Amino acid sequence: MRTFFIFILLSFIVQLSYSQDGKEFTNSTFLKRLNKDRSYSDLKKKIVLEFAHVPSGNWGEFVSGVKEIILTQKKIIAFTFDACGGKNGNGYDKDLVDYLRNQKIPATLFISGKWIDSQFPVLLNLSQDTLFEIENHGLYHKPCSIEKDSVFGIKGTSNIEEAFDEIEGNARKIEAIIHYRPHFFRSATAYMDEACAHLANRLGITPVSYQILSGDATPHTSATVIRENVIKKIKPGAIVIMHFNHPEWNTFEAMEKIIPELRQMGYKFVRLKDFELESSRKNK
Repeated sequence: MRTFFIFILLSFIVQLSYSQDGKEFTNSTFLKRLNKDRSYSDLKKKIVLEFAHVPSGNWGEFVSGVKEIILTQKKIIAFTFDACGGKNGNGYDKDLVDYLRNQKIPATLFISGKWIDSQFPVLLNLSQDTLFEIENHGLYHKPCSIEKDSVFGIKGTSNIEEAFDEIEGNARKIEAIIHYRPHFFRSATAYMDEACAHLANRLGITPVSYQILSGDATPHTSATVIRENVIKKIKPGAIVIMHFNHPEWNTFEAMEKIIPELRQMGYKFVRLKDFELESSRKNK
């Protein structure tokens, strides 16, 4: 009997360790499993047929079908932080996240499948904190396109199949890990074409861009400049785009300046999923 309980305990420890390292959820492994899943493969085939003759449309950060502000007149704003992943983007700005927690600042975290592969235990930890909502930043962190558009030297998805995997694949990956299906999708670099915006909406996921570009994605941008980019453009309902995968950048240092000022101005901070979003552009 004692041997049996020891065996059960060891099995539990091994299973816990396996689930904590996330090897079964790496992009390549998980996508192969998805493509063997009838619900996924059948939906992909259906989408490919639906979009076979859909034109790509406009390409950019604010195309038709994409939302970038909160529908409100109140002094509330949403800080959104991207985790891009990849060779130079797998970091984790713990100081920034600790600051958000200490200051009790809700935030929306857009996370790519590539970043999850590198920071799996961190994702588990973040998902357990009700301050944060985990959202979709693409499976391979590619700008979403059906014609292989590229921007800033990053190649986009090349067709509907890849765009589907980029959006739906990462949505299912996040859901499988933390049991929450993302409500929102932000394409890599926030660039996407209108076909991809339509695709995301078709999948029940709202594509989101931003209203205020903090500028923290440009290496060596000072905290003072980031602070000015946010404070000078702030307005009710603004969605601010920042990053939490580069601790070497000055996002945390900028937030230490930004938050006290915004609080003095009467602003409160929210998660995207708690509010209705809209586009401020004509091409809604």
